[in-house]
Amino acid sequence: QVQLVESGGGLVQPGGSLRLSCVGSGLSLDSVTIGWFRQGPGKEREGVSFSTISQSDTYYIDSVKGRFTMSRDNAENAVYLEMNRLKPEDTALYYCAATSGRVLLRDQFFSPATYGYWGRGTQVTVSS
Repeated sequence: QVQLVESGGGLVQPGGSLRLSCVGSGLSLDSVTIGWFRQGPGKEREGVSFSTISQSDTYYIDSVKGRFTMSRDNAENAVYLEMNRLKPEDTALYYCAATSGRVLLRDQFFSPATYGYWGRGTQVTVSS
C-alpha cells in the first residue's frame, strides 16, 4: 500500500520559515514525479513545486520563487519543501503528491489530475 505522509507544518509569523517533509512507503520516491500542492481557505488546490522523474528539473509557481526550495533525499525516501520569508497568503493545507507516470508538459506538473498518490496534508498558518 502506497502512503505519503507529510509533516512539519505549524503556526509561524510573517517572515518566518518552515520545512515540510513528505515520507513515502510502498513507493520509491526516486522513481516518480513528485511535488507539493496547497489549498487555502476558500481557494482551489494549486500546485506549488514539482520535481521531475529524472530529478533534473524543479518547477515553482511564481509566487514562491526565491522563497521556497524543494529537495529530495533518496536514501530517506523523502522530499522536502523549505519555505522562507513566509507570507499570510501562504496559509494553506499543504499536500505531497506523486505519479509514476511520465509528465511532459509544464501545465501537467501543476494539475492535480496528474497525480495518483496523495498525502493527507499538513497545515501551514502564517499569522502575527
